[in-house]
Amino acid sequence: MSNFPLKNILIAKKSIHSLSFKLIFAIGGLILVGSLSFWYSIIHTSKEEMLNTTASFATTNVNLIQKSTHQYMLANNLEDVQKTLETMVSEDAISNIRVFDCRGKIAFASDREEVGKTLHGKSETCNICHEDTSKAIETLKFSESAISDPKWTVINRDGKRVLRSVVAIYNEKSCYTAACHFHPEEKQKLGILEADYSLANFDHKTQHQNIAIATFGIIFTAVLSVILCIILWNIVISPILTMTEGMEIASKGDLDHKVNINTKDELGMLAKTYNSMTSELKHSREKLENWAKELEKEVAIKTAEIKRGQEQYIHTEKLASLGRMAAGVAHELNSPLTGIVTFAHLLMDRIPEENKMDREDLEVIVEQAERCSKIIKGLLGFSRAMPAEKNVVDVNDMIEHAINMIQNQAKFHNVEFDADLQKDLPDIGGESSQIEQVFLNLFINAADAMNNKGSIHIQTSQIKVDGKPYVEIVVSDTGPGIPEEHLSRLFEPFFTTKPVGKGTGLGLAVSHGIIRKHGGHIIVKSLPGEGACFFVRLPVPNPNEQVNIDSDDQQQES
Repeated sequence: MSNFPLKNILIAKKSIHSLSFKLIFAIGGLILVGSLSFWYSIIHTSKEEMLNTTASFATTNVNLIQKSTHQYMLANNLEDVQKTLETMVSEDAISNIRVFDCRGKIAFASDREEVGKTLHGKSETCNICHEDTSKAIETLKFSESAISDPKWTVINRDGKRVLRSVVAIYNEKSCYTAACHFHPEEKQKLGILEADYSLANFDHKTQHQNIAIATFGIIFTAVLSVILCIILWNIVISPILTMTEGMEIASKGDLDHKVNINTKDELGMLAKTYNSMTSELKHSREKLENWAKELEKEVAIKTAEIKRGQEQYIHTEKLASLGRMAAGVAHELNSPLTGIVTFAHLLMDRIPEENKMDREDLEVIVEQAERCSKIIKGLLGFSRAMPAEKNVVDVNDMIEHAINMIQNQAKFHNVEFDADLQKDLPDIGGESSQIEQVFLNLFINAADAMNNKGSIHIQTSQIKVDGKPYVEIVVSDTGPGIPEEHLSRLFEPFFTTKPVGKGTGLGLAVSHGIIRKHGGHIIVKSLPGEGACFFVRLPVPNPNEQVNIDSDDQQQES
């Protein structure tokens, strides 16, 4: 058994409600009651046996006295009878001898002064043989056939305990045929022989024996109690204290502590079950802690994403406001440009044809003004919020319109467009402005990836996917490509690899949403150093079906 804290042991001893106190009290009480009963019965039985042995010894002496005086009485030698009785008396054995006749008169006595006296009816000697001395014959305690058997009792004589034996003297044949012939043959009882046997030696031995038995009983009971307490402590109380200590440690959070009770009994099984329970609790706590840490990380990530989303949202609103303002400026510029073109034509009509130099200058002014007007009209058409309509559109026309819209911008001066458009391409169903927005987003992203210098290749074709016809638009660039770790998040809202302030992270997300609403899908493939390639696939509608576009969730980016 392991050592236990002294504090727990003292608490267990002090508490009257503890299990140890109850067990020790109950078992100690049973041991005490059982020991007292057992040793009392031993002492009582031993005392009775010793008293019976003493009585047997006293009876032997009485018979010996009777036989010793028998011959003297037959010879009527009364003085020798008296001397014999006086001789047989001793302090530690027979202390007094008396012979009575049937009327209670003392005929012989070891004390000569008692000779001739008569016993009264309430004498202790009379009570040995008779229950009621006033009715002596009717209340005789023993029968005629057993009257020769000695009777005895214990009395107090002169402050000392003595065992008094009484035996009847019968008129035997040798008596009534003797020479003295004092008693007739008809008389059966001649008298009573009484002998007092001192119990001083008996009491002394009994006292020593009782002390010895009591001492041995106390020692035996104490040793047995100590052994039982030790066994009880080692088998029950000590393991329970160990379990209590383990539970207190576990309650403080230390689930690594194990209860060491290596027994095969119920307490051992309880300790084993407890250790398994603490192990499971520790495992569950570790899982909860890990989940809490992972949750904290996820919360931190989501918080950062929300914060970035808020920043991107603010930036998007700023761009939207800027777009609306730019649309207003473009609208205002359209009128002056119209005036410039008009007056340039008027001037050309006034200048003679031979003045070729001035006419060429005016033609340049008209050409550039018309170019500016065309750019402004495209910008106004793209920025105008138009409701989604179910139209049949030509993909090639939308691609050419998107290219014409942006190729004159400074951002695309060093970008070359290579368009490989299939001529017999079928029309698709959709909203042209939204699909053009997808192409513009792809072109702008490609130019940003190439740092506004490189080439953009556009190819259109008709394919079948799972037996269904699609128009596929492939847009590839000569940029550095997209890292593999970014491919899975490319179409997430507000995700961008551009520097802060140069991208909103909404272009590809909006494009992905538009293509999905048109029943198509967009795929990206890229290898580091080999550019990026976007595959836009739009379904070809059945001629018998109408174009269906979900207009509730339409979004445009200005």
